[in-house]
Amino acid sequence: MSMKTDLYDTDFYAWTQEQAALLRDQKAQALDYANLAEEVESLGYSQQYALESHLEVVLTHLLTWCYCPTRLDTRRGWRLTVREHRRRLARLLHHSPSLRPMVPAVVTESYPHARLMALDATEESSPTFPETCPWTPEQVLEAEFWPEGEKPPARRMGFNA
Repeated sequence: MSMKTDLYDTDFYAWTQEQAALLRDQKAQALDYANLAEEVESLGYSQQYALESHLEVVLTHLLTWCYCPTRLDTRRGWRLTVREHRRRLARLLHHSPSLRPMVPAVVTESYPHARLMALDATEESSPTFPETCPWTPEQVLEAEFWPEGEKPPARRMGFNA
């Protein structure tokens, strides 16, 4: 094991700090190129995974919102979850706009699992939820889109949750 990879294997945080310092000091000869490349690549994968994860949560809760009439307190939780994950998606796509072209494919790929999650969460029968996503990727991302044209109730102070 070389000195460059030893710290990577024994103390990842210390390795990151050392590599950052070497980059700032432009000491290219001392960098751990193999592990740096791997870590930079994994950062990109983590962004893609975050996109998939947030879209799946939004899809799951839009399904439960639209297709499962339930108590108001449960619906409020679904609404808050949709809002939060849409906000996270907006920030992710703002900071990593190259992910935006992936959204339609991710919606298509994530929908079957979101459908299963909605079935499990609601204990509804399988025909309750459509086999394919009933919304466009733009609708899924849109902060004020609510299925069936339904808007969440306004709060007492005139502010939407």
